[in-house]
Amino acid sequence: MPELPEVAAIADYVDGRAAGLPIRRVDVASLSVLKTADPPYSALHERIVESVGRVGKYLVIRTIPGSAATAPEPLLQLVIHLSRAGWVRWSEELSPRPLRPGGKSPIALRVHCGLPGEGFDVTEAGTQKRLAVWLVRELTDIERVAGLGPDALELTLEQFAAVLAGTTGRIKNVLTDQRVIAGIGNAYSDEILHTARMSPFASSKTLKPDQVATLYDAMREVLTDATDRLEGQTVARLKSEKRTGLRVHARTGLPCPVCGDIVREVSFADRSFQYCATCQTGGKVLADRRMSRLLK
Repeated sequence: MPELPEVAAIADYVDGRAAGLPIRRVDVASLSVLKTADPPYSALHERIVESVGRVGKYLVIRTIPGSAATAPEPLLQLVIHLSRAGWVRWSEELSPRPLRPGGKSPIALRVHCGLPGEGFDVTEAGTQKRLAVWLVRELTDIERVAGLGPDALELTLEQFAAVLAGTTGRIKNVLTDQRVIAGIGNAYSDEILHTARMSPFASSKTLKPDQVATLYDAMREVLTDATDRLEGQTVARLKSEKRTGLRVHARTGLPCPVCGDIVREVSFADRSFQYCATCQTGGKVLADRRMSRLLK
C-alpha cells in the first residue's frame, strides 16, 4: 500500500507534469471507484490543474476554472485513495479512445490533460477492489478525510506525546490508525518500531517519556529518509525504491541488518508484519496468531 512517502513522491511527480494544464477529458472504466456524484466528474472538463499534493495517504488534485468557464466552481478537488493495490501512471501516449467500462484492464480512471496523449491513469491490480475516488469542493466533504488525525510529519514531540496519551492500544495499531496519526501504514510502522527497538505489541499507554521520545525520533527519521530517497524518482521506480530502503518489512527469514538475527513474521488473515526479536523484543518470539484482530 502506498504510504506517506510514496504518496508524497507521486504527488510531486504528477504536480511537476500536470500543474497548469487543462483537463480535456476524464474517462471512468470502473464505476465502483467513484464515491461522489455531485459535482459530476464531467465538471472537471476544461478546468486547470492548480496543484497536486497529499493529505495523509490521500492524493489531492486541486483544480480551478479555465478561462472559458461561465459559472465556475472556484475550487474542485479530485481526491484519490490508492488503498492496497492502487497506483498512478503518467503517460504522454494515452490512447484517445474512451475507456470501456467493465473491462479487464487494471485502469479505473484516466485523466487527459495538456496536449493529446498526455495525462495519467489511476490503476488497481488484483481482485480486491478498494480504490476510491472523490470529486469534492472541500476536503471535509469526505468523511474519511475529515476524520484523519494529525499528519505524522507535522507533529511536534509534545503533540505526539499527547496523541499517544489518549490511546490504549498496542503501538503497532496506534501508529497505523489513520484517525490517530495520518500517513503511516503497515510497512513504515514496521520500520519505525525496528528503528525505535520497540515491540509491536507494546502498549501505548505504558510508554515512558524517554520511550515516547525515541519512538517520535524514529518516526521522523524513517519517514523523512524515505521521503527524501523517493523525491525526484519516476512513478515507475517508486515501488522498487521503497523495497530497497526497508530493513525488516517484507524481509521474513533474512538477516536483520542491525544485529544479524533472522527477521520474523506475525501473520493474520490478510496481512502480516515483520520484526527482529533481538532488536525489539529482548529475544522473545511473538506468537503467530493468524486469526488475531490486531491489525483490524
